[in-house]
Amino acid sequence: MKEEFRNLILSINREGIERLVDFIDSTDFYTAPASTKFHGSYEGGLLEHSMKVYELLCDKVKHTSIDIEVSEDTLKIVALLHDICKVKYYKVAYRNAKNEKGEWEKVPFYTVEDCIPYGHGEKSVMMLSEYIKLTPEELYTIRWHMGFTEPKELYSTISVAYKKYPLALLLHEADLEATYFYDI
Repeated sequence: MKEEFRNLILSINREGIERLVDFIDSTDFYTAPASTKFHGSYEGGLLEHSMKVYELLCDKVKHTSIDIEVSEDTLKIVALLHDICKVKYYKVAYRNAKNEKGEWEKVPFYTVEDCIPYGHGEKSVMMLSEYIKLTPEELYTIRWHMGFTEPKELYSTISVAYKKYPLALLLHEADLEATYFYDI
């Protein structure tokens, strides 16, 4: 899956993409979980989640009831990299838990160590912008991919973004489906 991901990213025609791949290769992107306990909370979960979101988003764009034109590069960027903010974010810690025999043992679990507390979608936008120039559609789509899990004070802003850039709503839906239908 790592090679498929890398090939998809390297096929993007955007200045700086090789530097972005070098950065990704230097991080834990391929081994990181997608979350601590909610979905994809296992080694490689982030990569698997990103690939599933890409698959689902491509299908959504192809079969949507509205007229939407989006480039292959944009689909790859927003789907495969929407959660790049999760690199170097999760750490393994240990806690005591009883095993099947009722004996205590140390078991690993994921915890968060946020060294760059800049939010979620906006952090991914910031990180990607260090390597490639994002289009306005890509900026808004990645920024608002969390949808209405954002604070309620932002709901009207999210609604405006979704009307202006329907791809943002489709990415949010694909992200939710990967999380709740596929648990990745």
